[in-house]
Amino acid sequence: MTHEIAILYLKINDAFQQKKPFVSYRKPNSSEVSLLIQNDTNTYSLDDFLQSGFVFAPFDSEKKTIFFPLNKCEIEKFKYTESKMSIKEVVSNKLEYEKEQHIDLVKKGVDYIKNNATPKIVLSRKEILELPNFSTINTYKNLLQHYKAAFTYIWYHPKVGLWLGATPETLLKVTNNTFKTMALAGTQIYTNTLDVVWEQKEKQEQQFVTDYIVKQLNKLNIISKVSEPYTIKASSIVHLCTDITGRLNNTKMQQPLISALHPTPAVCGLPKEKAKAFIQNNEGYDREFYTGYFGELNFTIDNRQKKNNKRNIENHVYSFVKKQSSLFVNLRCMQVKNDKVILYIGGGITKDSNPEKEYAETVAKAAIMKKAIYLL
Repeated sequence: MTHEIAILYLKINDAFQQKKPFVSYRKPNSSEVSLLIQNDTNTYSLDDFLQSGFVFAPFDSEKKTIFFPLNKCEIEKFKYTESKMSIKEVVSNKLEYEKEQHIDLVKKGVDYIKNNATPKIVLSRKEILELPNFSTINTYKNLLQHYKAAFTYIWYHPKVGLWLGATPETLLKVTNNTFKTMALAGTQIYTNTLDVVWEQKEKQEQQFVTDYIVKQLNKLNIISKVSEPYTIKASSIVHLCTDITGRLNNTKMQQPLISALHPTPAVCGLPKEKAKAFIQNNEGYDREFYTGYFGELNFTIDNRQKKNNKRNIENHVYSFVKKQSSLFVNLRCMQVKNDKVILYIGGGITKDSNPEKEYAETVAKAAIMKKAIYLL
C-alpha cells in the first residue's frame, strides 16, 4: 500500500472518530480519490442548484437533500494504487503518519520560537489505541505496582469520563503554610544509572522552568529556596529536577500561587500566553485534562496519638493536626472512551530542538503507559 493512500484511510478514520461529516469518493475509471471533510457539524440542505458542494438526496423528493457546501469543507485528493494491505502495514503506516505529523509540528514550533523570540513551547500529540478488551482495573493495578515513585490514579465521572495515569510532577504541596514545588524538564531514557550527562538544550529548558517559577513567587512576595538541579527517575526515563520551597504568609495565598504556577513552562512554555495560543492553534486537538492538575486540596492530616502516662490515669496527646494540599500535574496519562484508549504525550521545544529526537522522546513517554496496559 502506498504511503499516500494510507494517509487517506487515516484521515477518514480521524474524521469518523471526531464525528465530523465527510465523504470520500472516486469517479469511474479514475485513479484519483477525493476527500471532503466538513469543518463543522451543522446539517445543511440544498436550497437551489446554484450552490457548490456535495449532495446526498433521499428517495422522496419532498424531503430535504443533505448538502456539504464546498466553502464549509476541507478538500483533498489522493492518487489511488491497488495493493494488498496487511494489519502490520496499516499499523506501520499509521505510526509513520503520526511521526510525520509530530515532526512537522515541532518544526513549526522551532520556527515560531526563532522568529518570535519565544524561549520555549511544549508541544504534544495523542495516540489512539484500539483495545476492545482493555481492562481498566488491571491497568490500574499495573500502575500501582510498577510506578511507585509516581502519583498513580484512576478518575471517573459519568458525565466527564475516565482517566488513568502515573505522573512524576508535583505542582504544589502545602503543609500548613510551608510549600514545595518543582521545576521538572529534560528527558532521557533510563540506563540503570542516575549519573547521566545532560545536554545544553535540556539544561536550558529546565532553567527556563526554574526561573519562571521563582519570578512568579517574587511577584507574590514569597521568599523561596531553590535547590541545585538533580536527576530523578520516573519509570523508564529520567528528568532534570529542581526543588523550590518556601513559606506562605497565610493559607489564602494558595489560590494566587496555584494561578501563578499553572500551567507551568514544563507543560506550556514561555511567555505563557503566547505559548498557549500557539498550542491551541497548532496542536490540532483539545488536551482536555492532560497537563491540567489534580489532587488533595486542604485535607486534614491527623497525626495525633494517645499514650497512657506511667500512672495510667489520663491520656496525653502527641503530635498535631495539620492541613495539607498535594496537587500534581496530569502527565503520563490516558483517557478511556469505549473501546479506545487515548495516550497523551509531549515535550519541551526550544530553538535547539531536533524534531526527530523530540518525537523519539514522546515514544519513550508513551511506552510508560503502554507498559501498564499490556502487562495484563
